[in-house]
Amino acid sequence: MKKIGRVVKNISNCYTVDIDGKRFDCIPRGKFRKDKVSPVVGDEVVIDVLDKTIEEIKPRRNYLNRPVVSNVDMALIVTSVKKPDLSLTLLDKLISIVIMQKIEPVICFSKLDLLEKKEIKEIKLLKKYYESIGIKVVVNKNKGRIKRILKNKVVVITGQTGAGKSTLLNQLDPSLNLETKPISEALNRGVHTTRHVELYQIGSFYMVDTPGFSALDFKGITVDDLKSSFKEFGKYQCEFSDCTHQKEKGCKVIQGVNKGDIKRTRYENYLRFLGEVYESNSKLYK
Repeated sequence: MKKIGRVVKNISNCYTVDIDGKRFDCIPRGKFRKDKVSPVVGDEVVIDVLDKTIEEIKPRRNYLNRPVVSNVDMALIVTSVKKPDLSLTLLDKLISIVIMQKIEPVICFSKLDLLEKKEIKEIKLLKKYYESIGIKVVVNKNKGRIKRILKNKVVVITGQTGAGKSTLLNQLDPSLNLETKPISEALNRGVHTTRHVELYQIGSFYMVDTPGFSALDFKGITVDDLKSSFKEFGKYQCEFSDCTHQKEKGCKVIQGVNKGDIKRTRYENYLRFLGEVYESNSKLYK
């Protein structure tokens, strides 16, 4: 008997598939190995209920490489403002990557209670800027608003290690009882606590808790992809459509930065990522 379900957990070669609330631990058919394709959490799959095998992987709407997950509607980017310190470079990189995958980013600031008054003011200005370019911003303590935003969505929760991703999941659903650990004081970064990818149902939405990471690349990304992921750039029409917003004469984006309409840290991160795109593409075609 064959049925369609969703992969909600993967440990080694065992895939847990949810079908209308019933879960089946399955292994993929050998043909997937031959075709060099593997199921991932979030996949819609056809399984043989009796044999407990995955027979088919349905076409994916999107796919993230790190964390490995598919068919995601939103990415909740948990971003610590202190211990570990706020990393706007990582935040902007994550925003760009999920937008390029047609996933809506939602920023979730954590550990605001560790800030001084002056620092809180800076975070409020940062929040206002991201909201002005159409990105939702929440605070980890506001569980009600988070649940309203995530309603009926498949969501990946991601961000810097030690930012409080597992802690937030425990707050949203205490029955999960996920392991959490303090950050390393010596390294100013968190200790990995999530060792596999798993999709949890929390009320009306599904959430993917993912292993922490410290680096992401732009492999396979084009300059146009990167430009379009910086949503605020879309308001500015440069004279030439292939303008890369670096040193081109009359570039409207650069003018926007100089006027203070585009946040300078965002623009600097764009230039940094552009360099990574060029480097990645040069290696690809060597």
